[in-house]
Amino acid sequence: MDIEEIIAYCLSKKGAEESFPFDETTLVIKVGGKIFILISLEGDLWINLKCDPDRAIELRESNPAISPGYHMSKKHWNTVVLDGSMTRKLLFEMIDHSYELVFESLSTKIKSELNMDSK
Repeated sequence: MDIEEIIAYCLSKKGAEESFPFDETTLVIKVGGKIFILISLEGDLWINLKCDPDRAIELRESNPAISPGYHMSKKHWNTVVLDGSMTRKLLFEMIDHSYELVFESLSTKIKSELNMDSK
């Protein structure tokens, strides 16, 4: 999986914005000011994605490339090592899930503003 394709996919989502708040090698993509993905751009490539706690456990048990979130809440975040073992479909489903969880947690006002911006 090409990291540029992952970044482009994330940035195509409504209201997605990128920044480097921690260091110059960890890309953060947010919606409504809240993180939905962290992307390591140096060394071993990995991403952190928000996930429903029950689904997070299932994913970790079924895929060795998925582990509890590195430097994040282990209950709500997964780290995915981009070692080529995961299908594009599953990876994008996990990105969509993370985005949707964060988007749905936003205030009605922010969601409305983002929906207006996308028209």
